[in-house]
Amino acid sequence: MHTAMPAPTVGHLLRDWRQRRRMSQLDLALEADVSARHLSFMENGRSTPSREMLLRLSEHLEVPLRERNALLVAAGYAPIYAERPLAHPAMDAARRALELVLKGHEPYPAIAVDRHWHLVSANGAARAWLAGIDADMLAPPLNVLRLSLHPRGFAPRLVNLLQWRSHLLARLHQQVEASGDPVLAALADELREYPVSYPGQEPGSEEHDDLGGVAIPLRLRKPDGGVLSFISTITVFGTPVDITLSEIALETFFPADEATASYLGG
Repeated sequence: MHTAMPAPTVGHLLRDWRQRRRMSQLDLALEADVSARHLSFMENGRSTPSREMLLRLSEHLEVPLRERNALLVAAGYAPIYAERPLAHPAMDAARRALELVLKGHEPYPAIAVDRHWHLVSANGAARAWLAGIDADMLAPPLNVLRLSLHPRGFAPRLVNLLQWRSHLLARLHQQVEASGDPVLAALADELREYPVSYPGQEPGSEEHDDLGGVAIPLRLRKPDGGVLSFISTITVFGTPVDITLSEIALETFFPADEATASYLGG
């Protein structure tokens, strides 16, 4: 018989987020305009924070909206942030904005992903990349990072696989450190187990190209043997108050050289 672990207290959660942000009690107290003594009492359970205090501390700790709800519930308050699917009528404006950005970025690839890197949407240029990928790899939920580094995904096509793999794992590590999300941590462990080279690739030959110190490119081999080279940007919605919207990120890819721009018709 297994004994259920008690739910973490609001004080434990607050301390965990403060330590995750590498802040001392004094640092957070000064930023949030609260006494260090009161903050200590909240963390050790001697004082229950008010709803307003929790929201203020969450803002200074940059706690994601989903976890702000968890803090409120742990303190005995009702959650305040809704989580609606993109198809919900209230999300119409956000959904249109998302599709407008994706469509407007053509002929260059662009995708939208959720907090676990599952594909939410993609424009036609990005979907064209999927030609030749095994159908089971594309079954929803399609995880973009898994697809990028999996042996039956893009990995065999990546000219600078080691470099791009290192970049993705570093980005994922930062997310795990910032969020403590166990799903992302498990994904990182899985990706590290994938092969780092494939037949026809020459590890190390193009692993240190950073476009003259500007950015790490994504270099993808075409079926005809040529190479497409991209740099990317990541965009999030400003001031979201819906959990779904707060967790969506758009990654847009731009040609890193004239040959790629010409090939894509830009």
